[in-house]
Amino acid sequence: MPTRASVRRFRAGLSAAALAAAALGALLPPAQAAGAPPGAHPDERLQRQLDRLIAQDDGPPGVIAVLTRGDRTRVYTAGVGDITTGRPPHLDDHMRIASIAKAFSGAVALRLVDQGALSLDDTIGDVLPEQPEAWHAVTLRQLLQHTSGLPDFSAAPAFLRILQADPRHVFDSRTLLDFVAREPLLFVPGSLYEYSNSDNIAVALMAEAATGRRYEDLLKDLVYRPLGLRRTSLPQGYRLPRPFLHGYDVSPPAAPEDVSEAVGASGVWASGGVVSTPRELGAFIRAYGGPGLLSRKTRAEQLAFRPGDASEPAGPGTNAAGLALFQYTTRCGVLYGHTGNFPGYTQLAAATPDGTRSLTFSVNTQTSKGNKPALLARLRTVQEDFACALLKDR
Repeated sequence: MPTRASVRRFRAGLSAAALAAAALGALLPPAQAAGAPPGAHPDERLQRQLDRLIAQDDGPPGVIAVLTRGDRTRVYTAGVGDITTGRPPHLDDHMRIASIAKAFSGAVALRLVDQGALSLDDTIGDVLPEQPEAWHAVTLRQLLQHTSGLPDFSAAPAFLRILQADPRHVFDSRTLLDFVAREPLLFVPGSLYEYSNSDNIAVALMAEAATGRRYEDLLKDLVYRPLGLRRTSLPQGYRLPRPFLHGYDVSPPAAPEDVSEAVGASGVWASGGVVSTPRELGAFIRAYGGPGLLSRKTRAEQLAFRPGDASEPAGPGTNAAGLALFQYTTRCGVLYGHTGNFPGYTQLAAATPDGTRSLTFSVNTQTSKGNKPALLARLRTVQEDFACALLKDR
């Protein structure tokens, strides 16, 4: 079972309300290309980046980065995906994708917009009238862009007390918003940006109410099947499908603690509970970040970005927030994607706007602006170098 420190890091990873509101990109120095021998092959330079990352005292035990260009995929790994066996990370290892699950709930909602079952201007009051009256004016658009003002359930003291007493507690995922139902909005909807796990719980509930179907079934019909995702799922418990990339709490001088199955997924659900693999995560982000999943009209709404508003943790380069999708403007060009962090995992999935290229970057320890910010700064530097490799190689 996880330590109290692990649970505190779980809270830090989930709760934007408990963290500073400023985008991390404004707090960290610009990413610089890592030093490497001038004559080194690009593949060697990227590999050395990964090797240096895992060599840090508080760095991840392992990392897997996957560059896909059309029908060509190049996999880079360093370290181990399982300390006990020494097995390296693998393209088909299951892993917690953390808040990239928000992109999946965005995909469900936006496909329902395409089908006419939902509108971006639908409000909580229209679709979920049983939710607090103070929230009724919040629109689906605002939920998807984190401008709703909904208080974050994952920062609620009652939620955290349950989690600390039993990290594997099985929550009723559809009542997670009850933890903050008596709280007012944090700000007038649409006036500010604040990343909140409550937003995507409300998105999933709106999708269920609009269709009369379970969110898990909507994921299967609207996302998994069209994209051929057979190893992607939304579990309720703490178990991971085998084989999986083990996630670790790395807190030197203590030995890394395996927290892969320490925390149940029901307490994050549509906001962070999806399990996938590097291969399938790449297939998803190429379709969702590119033009392959949504109509041209809905995609135009999705790509109305708010400059400076970052994902959690911030992605490479300068960040801007769209609808359940972020724009990462690197020194080499633009990618669309999402990030996430959860005990044992930090994730990035990004694609070129035309959907022909993707980068997934998975490390098996957690880092965020509230947890190991120096490691996050280094991670973002390495991610930007991989993004440049993706964008420059024609």
